[in-house]
Amino acid sequence: MSGHLTLVLGGARSGKSRYAEELVKAAPAPWIYLATAQAFDTEMAVRIRRHRADRGHGWTTVEEPLDLVGALMRHASPQASVLVDCLTLWVSNLMGAGRDVSMACAAFADTLERLPGNVVLVSNEVGQGIVPDNAMAREFRDHAGRLHQMVAERARRVVFVIAGLPMNLKG
Repeated sequence: MSGHLTLVLGGARSGKSRYAEELVKAAPAPWIYLATAQAFDTEMAVRIRRHRADRGHGWTTVEEPLDLVGALMRHASPQASVLVDCLTLWVSNLMGAGRDVSMACAAFADTLERLPGNVVLVSNEVGQGIVPDNAMAREFRDHAGRLHQMVAERARRVVFVIAGLPMNLKG
């Protein structure tokens, strides 16, 4: 791998995004925030605005709900630090768009090995709860779990954040 890849996992409201932002800001600018969220309703639009405001100045935000591989290829460079937030929303977006999620995740994982610079990926750990009661939710959980395994294999560092506290799993 030509760059430095970190995967930050955690549950909802675990502090994973804040921790990932701190990792990126420890490196020299430019800092690029690849956002996968889409504002389908007012509540999500408010969340997105709050996230932008909390990040503060110095970030270039790129909204990319589907073509994460293309966005990374365009924006990752030896001079930049890229934060992708988050992979589980990206998986949801792929499923909602009727894309081949397994193929997209494999292409994404293969791309990670070619990225220059510092890349930090954020994702929700979804495999520690109860088994979902419907097929679509189980499919989502399975896609996310397989993606996490592929990314963790390629990452130099993997961190699990709980209650704002980072636990190093790898690196």
